[in-house]
Amino acid sequence: MSEKKTLKVFSPFDKSLIKEIPMAGEKEVENALQKAYALFLDRKQWIPAYKRIEILEKVQKLMESRVESLTKTAAAEGGKPYLDSKVEVLRAINGVKIAAEEIGRLTGKQIPMGLTQASVNRIAFTTREPIGVVASISAFNHPLNLIVHQTVTAFAAGCPVIVKPASTTPLSCLSFVGLLKEAGVPEDWVQALIIDNEEAEKLVTDKRVNYLSFIGSAKIGWYLKSKLAPGTRCALEHGGAAPVIVEADAQLNEMIPALVKGGFYHAGQVCVSVQKVFVHESLARKVAGEMAKLAEKLIVGNPLDEKTEVGPLILPKEVDRVEDWVNEAKKNGGEILCGGKRLSDTCYEPTVIYNPPQNVKVSQEEIFGPVVCVYPYREREKAIEQANSLPYHFQAAVFTKDLDIALDTVQKLNATAVMVNDHTAFRVDWMPFGGRDASGEGLGGIPYSMHEMTREKLMVVKSKHL
Repeated sequence: MSEKKTLKVFSPFDKSLIKEIPMAGEKEVENALQKAYALFLDRKQWIPAYKRIEILEKVQKLMESRVESLTKTAAAEGGKPYLDSKVEVLRAINGVKIAAEEIGRLTGKQIPMGLTQASVNRIAFTTREPIGVVASISAFNHPLNLIVHQTVTAFAAGCPVIVKPASTTPLSCLSFVGLLKEAGVPEDWVQALIIDNEEAEKLVTDKRVNYLSFIGSAKIGWYLKSKLAPGTRCALEHGGAAPVIVEADAQLNEMIPALVKGGFYHAGQVCVSVQKVFVHESLARKVAGEMAKLAEKLIVGNPLDEKTEVGPLILPKEVDRVEDWVNEAKKNGGEILCGGKRLSDTCYEPTVIYNPPQNVKVSQEEIFGPVVCVYPYREREKAIEQANSLPYHFQAAVFTKDLDIALDTVQKLNATAVMVNDHTAFRVDWMPFGGRDASGEGLGGIPYSMHEMTREKLMVVKSKHL
């Protein structure tokens, strides 16, 4: 008999073993699918809206009583500094609240009849009902909040959900699923599977799955979409390049700290991190220099230390990659204003690069590390053209006091969201959130995910009394 596989969860900071957990295999995946699909098929087992609301209100209270333990788990396994991890936990609690409130907004509408002779004596209206079994594949960078976005939304919408957390950060997911059960979520409505990529592919491509929620790399996301069963809908959330346009009249004293926070939050491992800042040539040097001064002061280190502002990258190979990309930019003429070197196997210095050429990787790809590039421009149109030239279009930003310039830039930047006088990484959990083009499809944001996890049903009633 083959030995049961296990998953070892390591600290991304010091590479120490946090926990070893058993992995599921083909049999467990099939079992989970059978249970979830049986729940969906049996309408008698569907959980009434009021009951879902009650349960989610209990989940909030339980989470509020465990903030410290949830924070430490997320920081330890994911590497996001303690204070930022605590913010994530509080956001996750609020996310559960938003989902509970949104249940009452999953409504239909009346469809007019009697507009033609053939449609008289009828009344018609739509209702929204659960789409079916949801399969969620999550990412490491927000190990609790993403799980909330990918499980609570499904449960609130009335769908059974099977979630696979990132292999580097499964512990927050398992803790949260335990809280759901403690709060009274009925058996098998939310199932967590610790599985390898091969089994994950079998899960999401099974014909019993009606909806895939995927957060992760574009290569894997688009591949999985190509393998989905006919009729399976999906939301794919991939990376972005997060361009920022800075006009000559920008308010620097507020902008510089915002760009530094947006660029180096979670060591730049966020799909909407500030990465490419296009600044009018009259102040490009000043902006880059001021950003470098602030970035140099950031405290890099153990994410469990409350003083830490920038933690490790998720894996040592990511430090190697960032180091290679920065060295390539430097070799080809990019000016390193601060940082530019690794601190250890797991940490890389916050780095600001001035005007790297357009053909190097830091200019062409999502950096996903603690690196921000600043490019001078003479004409805003050219900067926008450069920003739009990459295939990744997610969130962007513009800094200016001129309303007309702001509105014009918002219109011309290819992005799903453009922040005016704020960094690209701004997000609240009730707003629409998602990439377009190579950055993904479908929308996140709790109300939007819940809407996508339901579908309309039309009822037409014919009566001579109508």
